[in-house]
Amino acid sequence: MKEIVILLVEDEASLANFVSEELRFEGYEVLQATDGEQALEIYEQNQENITMLLLDWMLPKYDGITVARRIRRTSQVPIIMMTARDQVTDKIIGLDAGTDDYITKPFDIEELLARIRVIIRRKEQLQKLQQEPVLFQYHDLTLDITKRVVKRYSEEIQLTQKEFELLAELIKHPEEVLSRDELLNAVWGYDYFGQTNTVDVYIRSLRNKMDYDPTGHLIQTVRGVGYALRKNNEKK
Repeated sequence: MKEIVILLVEDEASLANFVSEELRFEGYEVLQATDGEQALEIYEQNQENITMLLLDWMLPKYDGITVARRIRRTSQVPIIMMTARDQVTDKIIGLDAGTDDYITKPFDIEELLARIRVIIRRKEQLQKLQQEPVLFQYHDLTLDITKRVVKRYSEEIQLTQKEFELLAELIKHPEEVLSRDELLNAVWGYDYFGQTNTVDVYIRSLRNKMDYDPTGHLIQTVRGVGYALRKNNEKK
């Protein structure tokens, strides 16, 4: 099995030392940066080996959002944002920057480790799926698992890893209503510690990127239940 290498970007020394020690205890190799500029330099030098980033939002020189956006220009490496900012608008900013997950400080180290395991497991599962071409289509929307390409009206749409996985889960079950818990478990894993409104945040981000049909949303909200990929003329 390929060694798991985590780039930890955190300027608070005590937290960085604690997290890096716990990560190494779990058997991960850890690279560390204390500001955004250093993070980008380390990533550029080691990007072939880095498995994921743990990225603080408030950093010297370049903040975490800037770092995430620059990395997303060339890479889909998983990024977990670590921050004390916990408003929905902050999460949306993080998602738009290309992060895959979001953990609010202060956090329990077991929660962080669980989220890391979920991302690693999902990445391994996706790699297995990519061994065989899998193409899904629903009306004017196509999703290619192998190439990780999403198109609507023949135009490619850029999605983060979690947005892609969420849309993949919906398109695998067209017309079927999936609850928030079902989507949370399918995309983030059964030991994910987040709340069901995490799904709402990602759905909103998905709609902003791809759900611009003037005749109605393609991702429909079923009140009190969850979401469904279905085509109709009613906006919800």
